[in-house]
Amino acid sequence: MGKKKKIEAVDLFCGIGGLSYGLRQAGVDVVAGLDNDSSCRYAYETNNKATFIDADISEYDFSEMNTLFSKDSIKVLVGCAPCQTFSSNTFKVSKDVKQTDKRWTLINYFTEAVKTIKPEVISMENVRGLTKQEVFKDFVRDLEELGYAVDYKVLYCPDYGIPQNRSRLVLLGSRIGKIEIPEASHSKEQYVTVGHAIRDLPQIGAGEISTVDRLHRAKNLSELNIKRIQQSVPKGSWKDWDYELLPNCYRKPSGATFTAVYGRMSWDNVSPTITTQFFNYGSGRFGHPEQDRALSIREGSILQTFPANYDFGEDMPISTIGRHIGNAVPPMLGELVGSTILEHINARA
Repeated sequence: MGKKKKIEAVDLFCGIGGLSYGLRQAGVDVVAGLDNDSSCRYAYETNNKATFIDADISEYDFSEMNTLFSKDSIKVLVGCAPCQTFSSNTFKVSKDVKQTDKRWTLINYFTEAVKTIKPEVISMENVRGLTKQEVFKDFVRDLEELGYAVDYKVLYCPDYGIPQNRSRLVLLGSRIGKIEIPEASHSKEQYVTVGHAIRDLPQIGAGEISTVDRLHRAKNLSELNIKRIQQSVPKGSWKDWDYELLPNCYRKPSGATFTAVYGRMSWDNVSPTITTQFFNYGSGRFGHPEQDRALSIREGSILQTFPANYDFGEDMPISTIGRHIGNAVPPMLGELVGSTILEHINARA
């Protein structure tokens, strides 16, 4: 029997390493990640023991990336291009986004990387709205013309054990055989809830930092917002407040539709989608179910399925860490992708 080949991956648009971490948990050896945000380097390298390539993908020579893989290894290329370009909110703001936003073309660099590196397996994760765009249809067509069997699906994260109301597009491609996105692993009755995820963390107040974990820290609240959150209830909204606590915009009929802000989460539900502003009480339904504060940095990261000891860098501003976490691929989604890739390759080795 011949020597078993190494399975090695490179992560494009790696950020702080959510996808890389999940792949590693599944057993895939991630050798490097590429991103142009140098503030992600510390968290990426510290937690993933992989090289962080600080580069703009539009200017990067992918032939250099080929040297990162071991000789005769089975190559895996994964990534998540910045997704704001493809979100529904972007299209509401500007119909000319394809002409004005450089990020629109980033997915094309993924194609260029595939052409140069010729990985056996690829995976891409992104927002669900991408499936409706021509750039995605072109991407799939290009992959198929390069000899890849492609499968993609919009996954509802709670169906896969992630305690968060998030839907994500996952694409898999292989040039060694047919590859398929796994079916859901959790029924609605089995969803992992906010309570399951963060209920046991130490109690802290707004503006406080836990003595046990310095990343379990919550942003301070104004006196007015303390009064507002005290009148907020799980699954409720600002409609539960006394009239004098309402911002002017919510006193108008036009404000009646904005119910997904200034709310508390519920212990027995999944959380809302963790955004880059999850630590701000007024940016969504990010109020703690019981304590009078917004989510802490650690709570947001756990709801993103980062482990409780993931090191984001204690000295970084809370806004930077929040952006890193909100932009990340949930590691549990990365682990699902990694397990699927390994099973696929091992079945054909």
